[in-house]
Amino acid sequence: MAKVPQTEPLLNRRSTDDAQVKTEVKGWTLKHLVGLEHISRDEMEMVLDAAPQFLAVQQRESGIKKVPLLQGRLVVNLFLEPSTRTRVSFELAAKRLSADTLTMSASGSSVTKGESLHDTLATIEAMHTDIIVIRHAFAGAPDILAERHPSHIINAGDGYHEHPTQGLLDAFTMRRHIRKLRDDPEAGLDGVRVAIIGDIAHSRVARSNVWGLTKLGASVVLCGPTTLMPMAAKQLGVDTTSNLREAMDGADVVYALRMQTERQANSLFPSIREYIRLFRVDGESLKAAPEHALIMHPGPMNRDIELASDIADGPRSVVLEQVSNGVAIRMAVMHLLVNASRANA
Repeated sequence: MAKVPQTEPLLNRRSTDDAQVKTEVKGWTLKHLVGLEHISRDEMEMVLDAAPQFLAVQQRESGIKKVPLLQGRLVVNLFLEPSTRTRVSFELAAKRLSADTLTMSASGSSVTKGESLHDTLATIEAMHTDIIVIRHAFAGAPDILAERHPSHIINAGDGYHEHPTQGLLDAFTMRRHIRKLRDDPEAGLDGVRVAIIGDIAHSRVARSNVWGLTKLGASVVLCGPTTLMPMAAKQLGVDTTSNLREAMDGADVVYALRMQTERQANSLFPSIREYIRLFRVDGESLKAAPEHALIMHPGPMNRDIELASDIADGPRSVVLEQVSNGVAIRMAVMHLLVNASRANA
């Protein structure tokens, strides 16, 4: 497949850390990022291809980890559901792009007083916002807002529906390691087998990964208790199983999901002990996977429940790398949304 033209060189380095920023963006047409279900492989690959430049910004030896791509722009993080990792990641990504930032929570907004979400956003946009990053408990909220508001909307998680930047950072992390494994700097995820294990039914991360990874050519198998497997899982074009070792057989990536007990109205499995026995990723269960298999987890982690501590902290784990890559991916997304819009206007 022909590559979509990516950004012109973002960083035309004059010394180790000094950079002249080029903001021209070609080929990107999206105004919002609300999910991975309806975007193309080419659009996802534009984000993945732009991210390494932002990863390099974070790793500068001088400690000056900023570029002026969003200087003078206003990014609002509207988190109407609890979050630490995603909220901090978006805040840091915006700051490293030199944007002004404003973070709001449910308790600090007029939504708690009965104001509609549309009115809340209209009030925020009166401050001349450029990007609004929103996390909401209801599926589809970012899509509805994107239809009626002029700011660029980024979905930071909506109910059980999607978490698109998590899906992108996971794909980016997998692709980097597959390239190292194959010693091929152009390798993609075609033919890569990914086993996603755990609470599938309540996981927006699983849905974004399924839509994203399958478009990028990977094969996905979902594994978990039958009570935590969506009835329509097979309609997503993936395999399903309740046998952990069957899921791990031949897997290049083993992706453990957090057990989301706070989203479960009723207990959907007999006990934590039973879940650990049948579905925990640990040294014993990993014997079914190839030795090169990566271990991933979106966080926060319930240690020794879905993932054994020694495996989470072991050499095959890329959990902390996912966090670092998340900032780079979110920088890439915000840059493409804002600067492509300006360049193509």
